[in-house]
Amino acid sequence: MKMKKMNITKKMYESGALAIVRAKTIERACEIADGCIQGQVPVMEMSYTLNNAGDIIEQLKKRYGDQLCVGAGTVLDAETARHAVLHGAEFIIAPNYSEEVAEMCNRYQIPYAPGCTSITEAVNGLSKGAAFIKAFPISDFYGPKLVKVFKTPIPDMPILASGGINLDNLQEWLNNGVDICGFGGLLTKGSSKDIAENAKKIHEIIQNYRANH
Repeated sequence: MKMKKMNITKKMYESGALAIVRAKTIERACEIADGCIQGQVPVMEMSYTLNNAGDIIEQLKKRYGDQLCVGAGTVLDAETARHAVLHGAEFIIAPNYSEEVAEMCNRYQIPYAPGCTSITEAVNGLSKGAAFIKAFPISDFYGPKLVKVFKTPIPDMPILASGGINLDNLQEWLNNGVDICGFGGLLTKGSSKDIAENAKKIHEIIQNYRANH
């Protein structure tokens, strides 16, 4: 695949949303994937808080191929990042910023979204090639205005926010300039049908916003 990092980053941005998944089994991960694909949010982050996250990523990639963009979340160090990439992870998301992970991801042309709480961390992340800056965990405290806090001094900073985003305030997050929103419960709980319905609503809000701005 040519221009791997650029293509995956574009896929993630076009979706505008992703599911934050902590499914313990491949069966459950597939139910979530089916719902997300159906609802047009075909991006999933498998959390490395689970020991079998790598195996699940590998199986999801085999089953869905290009229909689904699957990455690894809660990646704290370069060893975990390499493990995830070897299992087919297409992007790496973390609650922290690690220079070693940034370098590892650049080496293998994988988008990296480090969790940053300060402008200094965020600028360091961008300088090391981060594809997105994950505004975390402060998104829970600041809410939608957080994006402006980062984007006022650095308008081109690509922001991925997760924590506290729901159907009622998604519009406000978008108004403030968020690029990608991470969702837990809305895109991971209930049946495939429930997830598809929520994904469709999220997709519509994002597409309507982008069509008018």
